[in-house]
Amino acid sequence: METTRQKRIAKIIQKDLAEILQGEVRKAGIKNLIISVSKVHVTPDLNLAKVYVSIFPSDKADRLLTSLESNAKLIKHEVAQRVRHQLRKMPDLLFFRDDSLDYIEKIDEALKKGDNPID
Repeated sequence: METTRQKRIAKIIQKDLAEILQGEVRKAGIKNLIISVSKVHVTPDLNLAKVYVSIFPSDKADRLLTSLESNAKLIKHEVAQRVRHQLRKMPDLLFFRDDSLDYIEKIDEALKKGDNPID
């Protein structure tokens, strides 16, 4: 169970990380790409933050996720610069793909086709 401190730190990281990632997409001039930080979990020792990223369209997700992982130290530095007055130590960032939108879409398609698993 997350403590109030963990939740507060996760919310700060989530907000600033989303701004950084969306700003970089705009700066690079990439069109038709939506990237959002859906959830951040911080470990109890505050050394690690698991970042769940939702990427649309999903066919670009794997390539973008590997680029986020390879640039994790630079991204951590950018976030640390923004939160330097709020956090003493910036946790390391681990990026994961949040595929809940794909999962919901598959369920909707199955229900529209009549493949109701409950029946």
